[in-house]
Amino acid sequence: MPISSTYSAAKDVDPKDLAELIDFLPCETPDKWVEVALQRQDILLINHAYLEKCAARTALNLMFAYPDKPELQRKMSRLAREELVHFEQVIKIINKRDLTYRGLKPSRYAGLLNKEVRKASDEKLIDYLIIGAFIEARSCERFAKLAPHLDAELAKFYTSLLRSEARHYKDYLTLAQSYSKSSIDERIEFFREIERDAIESKDDQFRFHSGIPADHLVRN
Repeated sequence: MPISSTYSAAKDVDPKDLAELIDFLPCETPDKWVEVALQRQDILLINHAYLEKCAARTALNLMFAYPDKPELQRKMSRLAREELVHFEQVIKIINKRDLTYRGLKPSRYAGLLNKEVRKASDEKLIDYLIIGAFIEARSCERFAKLAPHLDAELAKFYTSLLRSEARHYKDYLTLAQSYSKSSIDERIEFFREIERDAIESKDDQFRFHSGIPADHLVRN
């Protein structure tokens, strides 16, 4: 899948890797979401900071839940550290722009994916890892989609995140397959359809991972 001209790529990110990541997702971010994101950069940044903390928390939770898996321990430890550094970087930008970091109601996105997680321990791990891959891939795709339209500082920052987010997506998928006794392709397709619906359906609130913004969220 060729990378659309609407995407930005960091110099140290292989275009093939970015294309592979975008192809993994069921759909591109709708233009209307980008339009509202540019109008509501305050919400975009505040929610982004929150999501970096969530990503670190997810990695730590997996480490505590599965202490007998050394490769998971290694990759999730690194991921958690990186996500907290990203959190600090977003907070720095928020403060520089005289915005106030505050709690926001989470988007429906992760909840729609997580409610389909199977109960058995091994199956639960596979599902959480696949969901992690989708979250990281979607984040990376949105950074790339937004960057060409942002001011120089924010464009540079979002472009700088592409490399780590792309690696996180691959780490999650690699771990999921390594811990599964069979192919995870069917499970990936299952979550792809849930992810597609979350991204392409109307959404009454704007967040970093929200769907198509409802009409009342668009500023004239």
